[in-house]
Amino acid sequence: MIDHANLITAENSVLLIVDMQAKLTATMPQADADLMIANTGKLIEAANTLAIPIFVTEQYPKGLGATETAVLNKLPVHSKTYPKTGFSCCEAEGFTQALEQTERRKIILAGQEAHICVLQTALALLALDYQTYIVEDAVCSRNPQHKNNALQRMQQQGATVANYESVLFEWLKDAQHPDFKSLSALVR
Repeated sequence: MIDHANLITAENSVLLIVDMQAKLTATMPQADADLMIANTGKLIEAANTLAIPIFVTEQYPKGLGATETAVLNKLPVHSKTYPKTGFSCCEAEGFTQALEQTERRKIILAGQEAHICVLQTALALLALDYQTYIVEDAVCSRNPQHKNNALQRMQQQGATVANYESVLFEWLKDAQHPDFKSLSALVR
């Protein structure tokens, strides 16, 4: 089979959930926040099934609180949360070292806000030579125009903008994958 270097693979991916904290989510447009949480949940379920590492960050948890309960409830027990005050996840203590230890080079980003923490994380990951994918229907900003600007800016700098269905099916790669039936049900 011929593969393009930009295709996402389950064997080489890490799912990164950026600052999906309830207090921050409450400031987002409701429909956008609901979509972000729902699609992130689907990505978490697929990542769990396919043994893809999941990293979670929390921006200033002392002020913004913990990760959304709906997200926390889907996370595997061994996933680690990195508290941070810098906007880029790469500023969180131990984050880049842990990411490097996975020996995976394709980083799938979901979270908020697209134009601040997701953007700064994506640019930092690109500078570290990671292939960086922004799941456009699993990120949001308080202002949808700021999200669109951030997606455009990240793409101009070399990140790939994807959607959660593309990520799921690229992870599966083939309808004969043993988990195809259960994971394809996530898109219905």
